[in-house]
Amino acid sequence: MRDELDSQDDTFEEIHPLFRGAPTSTEFRKLRKRLVRETRAAIETYDMIRPGDKWLVCLSGGKDSYTLLAVLHELKWRGLLPVDLLACNLDQGQPGFPATVLPEFLTDRQVAHRIEYQDTYSIVKEKVPEGRTYCALCSRLRRGNLYRIAREEGCQAVVLGHHRDDILETFFMNLFHGGRLASMPPKLLNEEGDLNVLRPLAFIAEADCERFSRAMNYPVIPCDLCGSQEGLQRVQVKRLLDEWESRAPGRRQVMFRALMNVRPSHLPDPKLFDFTQLFPSDFSDKPQSDAPVLREL
Repeated sequence: MRDELDSQDDTFEEIHPLFRGAPTSTEFRKLRKRLVRETRAAIETYDMIRPGDKWLVCLSGGKDSYTLLAVLHELKWRGLLPVDLLACNLDQGQPGFPATVLPEFLTDRQVAHRIEYQDTYSIVKEKVPEGRTYCALCSRLRRGNLYRIAREEGCQAVVLGHHRDDILETFFMNLFHGGRLASMPPKLLNEEGDLNVLRPLAFIAEADCERFSRAMNYPVIPCDLCGSQEGLQRVQVKRLLDEWESRAPGRRQVMFRALMNVRPSHLPDPKLFDFTQLFPSDFSDKPQSDAPVLREL
């Protein structure tokens, strides 16, 4: 088992063709090691691995999913990820989607993959009223198709490229607009109980995904193929977090740590903590103090 990230004798080409042409700079090596270390930490923290399982790694063509794919293959190469990996792209029929980019990339980089075409875009356009955002329905249709593909391929997990910033943004969207404290869990069992949904990049900053995919010159597909909607709640929350981060660098990491340090007894949710048992002990058998009693006015 090769577990030394500081080993100087391994080249990126030896790891996997996904690392072909990787920069040899010290800065890039540090970035890669940080990505691998933080991904491994998330996988171990949330007990994601069951040896012998098969993971469907969802590839949108964005910077995050490219980073996910590369890091998982490095962990597998190092003997730290004893599962089979199958990359999958769901072409949802968005106008302008470059359908040949991902198949050519995955074939060239020797990545086992499946490309699926399902025109969910037309369904979304038909069902969503003019002026409303497409994301909620689009996401549900995409998830349903990915679950189906995972079952057809004999996978036990659907693996997504959501990172730390996605998790934070979802938390604030739920806080501001949903009236609940909730976010994206790093590990989730679906309602049917037959598939895990995993987010191994849960500890990784979006900026690191951006740096990695740009340095690797991966063919990133824009995320606004269905039309960039500036009124999206997520866009607004992202701007707010960017502003906070600019004023106090490191604020995002502090807020994420807070999500991992929840105190149920300090939140006013009676379903989360049993407040009915909180009464002072009975001191009636103890001698009464001579101190004057302060009576409520």
